[in-house]
Amino acid sequence: MLKEVYTLKHSKLTWMIFIALILGVIFGHFCPVYAVKMKTFAVIFLRMVKMIIAPLLFATLVRGLASHSDIKKLGKVGLKTIVYFEIVTTLALIIGLTMGNLFNPGHGFGKVMANPHLMKEAGLMAATSSPMTSVSEIVYNIFPTSIVEAMANGNLLQIVVFSIFFAIAICAVGEKAKPVMTLLESVSQVMFKFTEYVMYFAPLGIFGAIASTVGMNGLSILKNYFKVIFSLYTALAVFVLLVLFIACKYARISLRNLLKVIQEPAVLAFTTASSEAAFPKAIDLMERFGVPQNIVSFVMPTGYTFNLDGSTLYLAMAVIFCAQINGIELGLSQQIIMMLALMLTSKGIAGVPRVALVVLAGTLASFNIPLVGVAILLGIDQILDMGRTTVNLVGNCVATVVIARWENCFDYEKMNNYMKECDSEGGLFGNIARKSAPEPIEITQNTEDK
Repeated sequence: MLKEVYTLKHSKLTWMIFIALILGVIFGHFCPVYAVKMKTFAVIFLRMVKMIIAPLLFATLVRGLASHSDIKKLGKVGLKTIVYFEIVTTLALIIGLTMGNLFNPGHGFGKVMANPHLMKEAGLMAATSSPMTSVSEIVYNIFPTSIVEAMANGNLLQIVVFSIFFAIAICAVGEKAKPVMTLLESVSQVMFKFTEYVMYFAPLGIFGAIASTVGMNGLSILKNYFKVIFSLYTALAVFVLLVLFIACKYARISLRNLLKVIQEPAVLAFTTASSEAAFPKAIDLMERFGVPQNIVSFVMPTGYTFNLDGSTLYLAMAVIFCAQINGIELGLSQQIIMMLALMLTSKGIAGVPRVALVVLAGTLASFNIPLVGVAILLGIDQILDMGRTTVNLVGNCVATVVIARWENCFDYEKMNNYMKECDSEGGLFGNIARKSAPEPIEITQNTEDK
């Protein structure tokens, strides 16, 4: 019931965000003088996002790494799962970087940067406007001299390095470190709730970002937004049709059939932009599809920590976008370093809508790239989040089948029977409509239970 209440509330927030998006365009077009002043709301929201970065990343990353320290005890299933996740997320990052360089989504936003000093005064620019250029500078800047300084500056890479060593130390200490793990678990839960509260201000921030952008540049800027949306969704489609299709071929299943089976949680993930909302239903459907319960119960939760295909692809493209709007050309070595950094920084923070903004802001700060790109993406992040969240879900469902196939325990007979059962009952869309029809009434009547 709490999950349903959360989904209902987030559905309302989604509509509020879309309404804010439309109102921002209208206000920016008809009242440009006043609309430019609305950037204050966007600045406040982004400052709230920035203050989440350090505690959220530290708590979730250390907890995630330390909790998987017993990977040997999980046997070859755990090892195969982690190997598969790293291969697939690496391919997602490569596709994201490639599409970012191919489509150049950041080109055309030059007008937005016409008055960068205003953005710097608002706190949206990095401390220095020049990016790190040499590999040696990037490498030694990864290691912090002070974790307090790294957190104060929002240097994500330095926080990651400190977190890795901290997690290793926890594993080495063993039983005596349990209170620390308990504390980190509490901190991570508090920060997730904190992030949820901050995201309630998203409609106001999006209104301010869109209104000020349209007011300053006119409606012509919207075609550049469509270019960003088109670039991301094309990259996500390429990933699904190329990487996940090959994975399904290995597992000897039809990607089309799998998508039919998981269409209900996929639609839920798309409309709410929340992996958490679709998680329970996805687990149930994958077990019915033929994946053993022990595989599903391990791979799916682990996947939401280590296998965020859509989010990692988006972050790779978003970094390229933010560099391009500032006229910064990133070399191959810099992009590789960023890719390696994103492989770590994108772990462990799924389930909270638009939390990718937090990771993006921290990554940009780590490479001294101005944060104005985050303000620009803020206006359409709900649309982008819907696509990447859905791909996260599909990627993890495919992963359960691949690991089950790898372990020779996938039940093909059960899969065939389930597909026949669905077809005989009038198709999956009919089943979904019949099963979901009474749910809105139930949610409305029990909203006060929370």
